[in-house]
Amino acid sequence: KILLILGFLSTLAAIALIAVAVTQNKPLPKNVKYGIVLDAGSSHTNLYVYEWPAEKENNTGVVQQVEVCKVEGPGISGYSHATEKAGPSLAQCLRQAEEVIPSKQHQETPIYLGATAGMRLLSLENKSAADKVMSSVEKTLCSAPFNFQGARIISGQEEGAYGWITINYLLGNFKQVLYEQQSGWTKLLHSLKSISETSGALDLGGASTQITFVPNEVYSESPENLLYFRLYGKDYLVYTHSFLCYGKDQALQQKLARDLQASTFNSSLFDPCFHQGYQRTINISDLFKNPCTSAKKKQFPFSQLYIQGEGDYQKCRRSIQKLFNKTNCPYSSCSFNGIYLPPLQGDFGAFSAFYFVMNFLNLSSEQSPVPLDKVASTIETFCARPWHEVKTAYHQIKEKYLSEYCFSGAYILSLLENGYEFTEENWQRIHFLGKIGSSDAGWTLGYMLNLTNMISAEDPAVPPLSHGSYVGLMVLCSLVLVSVLLFAWLLFHKPKCLQKGIV
Repeated sequence: KILLILGFLSTLAAIALIAVAVTQNKPLPKNVKYGIVLDAGSSHTNLYVYEWPAEKENNTGVVQQVEVCKVEGPGISGYSHATEKAGPSLAQCLRQAEEVIPSKQHQETPIYLGATAGMRLLSLENKSAADKVMSSVEKTLCSAPFNFQGARIISGQEEGAYGWITINYLLGNFKQVLYEQQSGWTKLLHSLKSISETSGALDLGGASTQITFVPNEVYSESPENLLYFRLYGKDYLVYTHSFLCYGKDQALQQKLARDLQASTFNSSLFDPCFHQGYQRTINISDLFKNPCTSAKKKQFPFSQLYIQGEGDYQKCRRSIQKLFNKTNCPYSSCSFNGIYLPPLQGDFGAFSAFYFVMNFLNLSSEQSPVPLDKVASTIETFCARPWHEVKTAYHQIKEKYLSEYCFSGAYILSLLENGYEFTEENWQRIHFLGKIGSSDAGWTLGYMLNLTNMISAEDPAVPPLSHGSYVGLMVLCSLVLVSVLLFAWLLFHKPKCLQKGIV
């Protein structure tokens, strides 16, 4: 009877230990933190809401985007003549963020605004107006129920660096920790990973464009284009440069200003970068009002320019290439306009307008990059389509955007081929990214990670065993201990049944 009782108690103890282990390993209630970043670009503003498990704040691969809201109207730089309206324009998206984030966490949720090249240009053109716009924005964000952390105009170098951080964070390159469910892009970029441990970042906005990557060797030339990062115990020397006025919108303005100068003061301009049959009228004062084109301003005997499309891709490319000055390079190698560029290295994620334009043209294949010659021929075919046909086929797209896809496609190829000197061979290393996992590719996530110190300079300390492994080991040890005690009891007390067996 005693043996049965002891056996029963031992079994009961083992079951209890196992039950504790199972209970301890049950998922804890969701404990989530939130962060908000507004990307105040030149053409529009986007609000992003991010979330991450609170207990994993310093681990990589855990932050994900849960909401994006596009602010109605122009970018905040578009309110230069009505600065008091800049802040209130954000109200609708702020209300949307309030609905996404639990109300009890509103006050602890940090909110940031970063203004990019549109505001950099406005600050150069009219500092007073730029300050008033930012003041209006700050007033609105301060009145929101979130923890306002600041609104400022970020530099082009910062924009490039934050984009690079975002891309590589989402791909798990800093600690090689990936999402459990990888997107096709994540799998593709890791399968194509070069000897470089990180991916470069190519960003194209309306007013500026950035190129950022880790060079294969350390170059001492042009140190102002080099940034040093220490992330998770590893050192990164990153090349980055931002070309103000070379976003797709400002590049078009530059091209039109240049073409107008060469038109012998004719108010009608035949433009090969617009579809045949397309017509547009623009005010001369608008064309030369910002720093990207103001230096080219001359007196014209007319106040408006009448543009008529020709739809000639080859002629368009020749016109665009004049924007890139390749004649003077004071370094061992340059991109354009005398700016230092080390040899291209590794894979590149191209996002923002790079992705939007190439995706529209069906040239952002996820499975395998489209060869360069096929990309060029596709854009050439699209540009050759008459405007009435294009307008009918894509009637759901706003005319302003639709009319500029021909130019934007040709400009992207010129920038990558002629500007950065990507070739037929390394073109395959460019991957046009809209999202990585659930998050948009862009600079905003890297901006928030940097400001919240969520990417530590050193590796976070981790226990030698995970909680699950610890509990499992305790259960195993307990079972072994019970077994030993039971065997010892049997050995020294020799129950009658065993004594008969021995006799």
